[in-house]
Amino acid sequence: MSGKAVLITGAAGLVGNVVRRKLEAQGRAVVAIDRTDRSSDGQPIIPCDVTDIHRLHAVVADHDIDSIVHCGAYSGPMVARDNPYSMVQVNIVGTANMLELARVHKMRRMVFCSSTSAYGNTPEGPVPEDVALYPTSVYGGSKAASEQLVWTYFRQFGVDAVALRLSWVYGPGRTTDCIIRTMIEDALAKRPTRVPFGADFHRQFIHVEDAAGALILALDAGDLPRRIYTVTGGTYLTLREIGDVVKKVLPQADIEMQPGPDPVDEVHRRFDISAVERDLGYAPGFDLEAGIRSYAGWIASRKSIAGAH
Repeated sequence: MSGKAVLITGAAGLVGNVVRRKLEAQGRAVVAIDRTDRSSDGQPIIPCDVTDIHRLHAVVADHDIDSIVHCGAYSGPMVARDNPYSMVQVNIVGTANMLELARVHKMRRMVFCSSTSAYGNTPEGPVPEDVALYPTSVYGGSKAASEQLVWTYFRQFGVDAVALRLSWVYGPGRTTDCIIRTMIEDALAKRPTRVPFGADFHRQFIHVEDAAGALILALDAGDLPRRIYTVTGGTYLTLREIGDVVKKVLPQADIEMQPGPDPVDEVHRRFDISAVERDLGYAPGFDLEAGIRSYAGWIASRKSIAGAH
């Protein structure tokens, strides 16, 4: 492992912030960039948009960087739904810019934070990485297109790039739409949670610490047998079963769900994560109860801080 720095994009975001913190805890040099200039824990960040290729080259020229963890993007199909052009610019062009940085500056590796939204609705599981992709959102399409760029930059230019398809990320730091967060916030506020779907609808979550850890494993691995890996938290539960775990952590939770699929989500069968386990040594560190407990603690602490002001 070299002593050179790792460029982290989206370093103020949910996953990028944890990647930065983990690498710094290992004593490694990082160069953190984001549209904003400060992370959630107050650490300074270089303001830089992933669509600004000239600014990106300037950042690399000013620092001794040999690798990239690219987390900077719109972070889900619920974000920028009515602005698909911006989604394409940030997610696809932004990824192309990272691959260009890796090519031009001859970097050791580029790790791309993809999403299981690239799959669209899946066939029966276990679902391997090499099934045909049929994304149903521009967000999912942007991830699938970026994966193709990862593959072709590797094939055509020898850029050592790899994509990790992360499932639904939850945990401390997540403030965008998340049914686990909704259930926790309702329980803490002593409100009932009523969901008109989901009792029999499966979703595969991954704790943010596990997601960030998987990206670092991909950053540090030796020769990679694959260029795309799927990463989940290892569970395959209905939203009702997930609600039962929330009730175990927060007994005051009052959660009821009706049957039926999430109207804005794809149907994902259980993903096969044996490739990332075998090739990268990945294993989830958080079971769902421990993960929900950590998320509930973070949400409660934020509410107590807000209440003190």
